[in-house]
Amino acid sequence: MFRKLLKDLHWPLIVAVMSLAVIGILFIYSASFRDSGQYEIKQVLWAVIGLVTMLAIPYVGYRPLLSVGYLFYGFSVILLILVFFVGSKHFGAQRWLNVGPLLLQPSEFAKLGTLLALVNYLGSRNPLQGQTKTVLGALVLLAVPWLLVVKQPDLGTALLFIPMVLVMFFLWGIRWRFLITAFAGVLVMAPLAWEMLKDYQKKRILVFLNPNLDPLGSGYTAIQSKIAVGSGGLMGKGYLAGTQTQLHFVPEHHTDFIFCVIGEELGFIGTLLVLCLYAYLFQAIFLIMERTTDIKAKLLAGGVLALLASHVLINVGMTIGLMPITGLPLPLISYGGSSFIMNCIALGLVLSVYKERSIF
Repeated sequence: MFRKLLKDLHWPLIVAVMSLAVIGILFIYSASFRDSGQYEIKQVLWAVIGLVTMLAIPYVGYRPLLSVGYLFYGFSVILLILVFFVGSKHFGAQRWLNVGPLLLQPSEFAKLGTLLALVNYLGSRNPLQGQTKTVLGALVLLAVPWLLVVKQPDLGTALLFIPMVLVMFFLWGIRWRFLITAFAGVLVMAPLAWEMLKDYQKKRILVFLNPNLDPLGSGYTAIQSKIAVGSGGLMGKGYLAGTQTQLHFVPEHHTDFIFCVIGEELGFIGTLLVLCLYAYLFQAIFLIMERTTDIKAKLLAGGVLALLASHVLINVGMTIGLMPITGLPLPLISYGGSSFIMNCIALGLVLSVYKERSIF
């Protein structure tokens, strides 16, 4: 019986997730061992909670969790609203809630809540009937948390909603004219969107195009990040032996810029290993999504894949200067309990889809 329970799980995917979690703990320690935060000990606790939850979800099943998807969506929207009244402010953004000793980031809950709501909404509607009405309804579901996240402001997290919903629309069977119209609308609205950005957000984009525009101000982090990754060379400087990160030339190096620590200490070989682990994880999720015949399961796995892949793309891209700087952690590696646990819940749902593959 116990052997059958273990056999029903996708162990290569689980090993990839655990490997990324271990790498995260090691490099959170490397990034912060000179400080007094003991971030690695806290991350171990989050990792244990997250991984146990991920392994438990397949035995609950994704269907019972989808049945409370709208409730979770509503709960996440309430948390986003609470942020504006009782939230903690850090670095000019109000994105966190203090719950006793814990610091929760409601936008992480909102990503998962929106995913579950869209799976329920799209999965219960025929794409060949009333498509315009369904698409508008889905966009309303998306708009509520998205606008609240933008208002915090947390533009980086808000960007992640876009590839998620586009992938889900595509898997559901949206007509191409909707996507083309949406793309044209984005182009038309771009000037207005630029005017709506805050000054520091505009500056980040301008500095992305030319980091030397403000090398000691807005461009400082981008320049130091590239120096840290580049200084690692092929093999790196060795574990705990980084200089750019250890001496705090790169800020937030245990959270958003932990890829710099890996690049400096393990070099190109180490970063390639991390990217290969992510690539394998994404391939496993894609195959699970491709092989299920249940539309809700397909939408669920596709949404999780889009969220994680865009997360990694943006974080690594901003680290090496290919994307503007945004406050996004590296999934399963960066320090942070809300992000780690929400990612584990999402991956647990994918494992549940795999476990129930024989039903379809």
